[in-house]
Amino acid sequence: MNRAERVAMVDRSRPDLSVRRQCALLGLARSGVYRRPAAPDPEELALMRWLDEQYLATPFYGSRRMTAELRKAGRQVNRKRVQRLTRLMGLEALGPKPKTSRRSAQHQVYPYLLRGLTIDRPNQVWAADITYVPIARGFLYLVVVMDWCSRYVLAWRPSNTMDTSFCLVLRK
Repeated sequence: MNRAERVAMVDRSRPDLSVRRQCALLGLARSGVYRRPAAPDPEELALMRWLDEQYLATPFYGSRRMTAELRKAGRQVNRKRVQRLTRLMGLEALGPKPKTSRRSAQHQVYPYLLRGLTIDRPNQVWAADITYVPIARGFLYLVVVMDWCSRYVLAWRPSNTMDTSFCLVLRK
């Protein structure tokens, strides 16, 4: 159970089981049960609403760019506050994360067979690639086969799973 469910289980009206004992049984701190959470600050809610709208318009902005946009709009806000609020809202800038292109020592390195080859006509070299597109509930994977000379997409196929079957049978 999460903390909110355990706090909801505390019954203050039970004469046979004190709140202290209920907190001990549920693994809760009594201070979190007795003290009521503070009402959200209207200024903070307005700032969160602005951050949400800005994130929908520009999901690639990080805390620095968000802070700069807020300052352009005339609001003096600290970058740490923007970071805290975006973390609280579950917002994260879309972009490459660290260590995404590091190769593993266990993987075999294949030689580059096209080094020194001049690609000057269609259907001389084809390339295949798999990429992912972030969507609301995960990722959509996309495999593409294209001609290197003309950059013409010969075949493509989307999939919501990363299995080999969608790569093997391509259609236009």
